[in-house]
Amino acid sequence: MPEPETPPGAASSDGETFLTRTAPALSAVSVDLGWRLRPGTSPDFDLDASAIAVGSGDRVLSDDWFVFYNNPRTPDGSIRHSGDRTTAESIEVDLATLPETVTAVVFPLSIYDAEARGHSLDALAAAYVRVADRRDGAELARYEVPAGAWHGTALVAGELRREQDEWLFRVVGRGCPDGLAEIARTYGVHV
Repeated sequence: MPEPETPPGAASSDGETFLTRTAPALSAVSVDLGWRLRPGTSPDFDLDASAIAVGSGDRVLSDDWFVFYNNPRTPDGSIRHSGDRTTAESIEVDLATLPETVTAVVFPLSIYDAEARGHSLDALAAAYVRVADRRDGAELARYEVPAGAWHGTALVAGELRREQDEWLFRVVGRGCPDGLAEIARTYGVHV
């Protein structure tokens, strides 16, 4: 029996939004990851957004396709990091120029130097991931990251996934106790 179709622009029960059904001419998106800290959180608490472009088997194309504040763009410039910010960071993805070998772009959120500073995601009061059309800024998807995801020092907030000729955004919200290094290794990045 075929699965029921998700109406254009709607999120299905498993947290998926078919972006190209909402915006058929979609060619580039901004993925914004934002947060609010609990009162009294240490002023040196520093969250960072990143992106990992993966291909077959959900493996990174190469370490150069792991985008973060110290590697702000992919070799071809199709994925770019906005820079380090205090309450939100953006990652721009040019879907039209992304190589066909990229099947997904994964978006982690992690604490900088968490272990040395004794920080954890328990300091988060709220977090979100938002996907917008870069042409006009129209919001295509927005998810509040589930409270249960706030374990450890990093989480996978969501992913852009290519499904044949469509792009969808899937919320993941999976916490990782061993931080960004654990996430990177999961996708084959050498750390």
